[in-house]
Amino acid sequence: MFKDQTAIVGIGQTSFAKSLPGSELELACQAIQLALDDAGLKPSDVDALGSFTMEHTPEFEVARNVGLGELHYFCQSPWGGGAGCGAVGQVAVALAAGVANVGVVWRSRKRGARSTRVWAGVQERITDHWKWSRPSGLVRPADECAMFTQRYMHEYGVTREQLAHVALAQREYAHKNPLAFMQSRSLTHQQYMDARMIADPLCLFDNCLETDGAIALVMVRADRAKDLRQRPAFIHAFSQGLNRQHQVNTDWHGENPLRSSSCVTAANLWRQADCGPNDVDVAQFYDAFSPLVWFSLEAYGFCEPGTAAQFVAEGGTRLGGRLPVNTSGGSLSEVYLHGLNLIVEAVRQVRGTSTAQVPDVDYSLVTACDSTPNGALLLRRK
Repeated sequence: MFKDQTAIVGIGQTSFAKSLPGSELELACQAIQLALDDAGLKPSDVDALGSFTMEHTPEFEVARNVGLGELHYFCQSPWGGGAGCGAVGQVAVALAAGVANVGVVWRSRKRGARSTRVWAGVQERITDHWKWSRPSGLVRPADECAMFTQRYMHEYGVTREQLAHVALAQREYAHKNPLAFMQSRSLTHQQYMDARMIADPLCLFDNCLETDGAIALVMVRADRAKDLRQRPAFIHAFSQGLNRQHQVNTDWHGENPLRSSSCVTAANLWRQADCGPNDVDVAQFYDAFSPLVWFSLEAYGFCEPGTAAQFVAEGGTRLGGRLPVNTSGGSLSEVYLHGLNLIVEAVRQVRGTSTAQVPDVDYSLVTACDSTPNGALLLRRK
């Protein structure tokens, strides 16, 4: 049985900035060492690694430079923003099965410089699945998310005035977080409405940050977790999800384009869990683009279809609301590390150490990107 058999016991992160010294490998090593120190473990204890297929640093470089032990398990999870929960969950499954004993998952990125961004490149010819959409002008993930947002707004009569509240709520959380990239930068409703458009209806503040930094997590089996330094965040349930006919960032071919892979993930997650949406105290929803928070609220059962926009606008995701969301500032206002920062914040909420702490957290949900094949973790305090 997988339920509650593993726990996240260490978290570590570098500073976050537009430009940091050092390579992605150096940043990764710093974050991993900080996470091991947080857990009270040695590099030589680690025998499992999990990362993203988009990670540029190979496992052997990390293992050699940090001084890890002999590895018994290593994996990579695909789909960028959809990968974080998958990488953690896959390592947790290996630990629960006894394949390995101590696992580390990391993400390191240097994306502050424009030249390092994936979408800055131009292909001479498109031969993969993108050929069905990019010739029509859907060149970036922001363009594709904007299409779904327009559809959602048309279906349910939603406005940009309501969408603004996603970014505003998360900026308020970032103001409480001294490590957030946007901690000292104000954002008003009027500033949001006046901001330049990136892909209508998504303006500048609906798009994630482009930053440098690294994050790492340490995991062990539950029987060992109780003897380590920090309060463990037990992994109660884990799932990945992929819709029929889905493509990366798109679901143009499905019967209902607004029914994302998150619906697949959510159904399987709640099937495993001892609780339901009403029992979750705090959530960290992947937010490369602000409408993904709306879509996740509905996919995971916190709001009925078409009601998430009003729920957010009425303060439902703010501290003191029904479901505080992205309490460190998220990808819009803390850092963009393909969502691994959201898992760190989910752990902090279980520990009781968040800068925007929700009282008496028993269940803490974290999800990966709604618009790609994705995953989710349900953490609990035991």
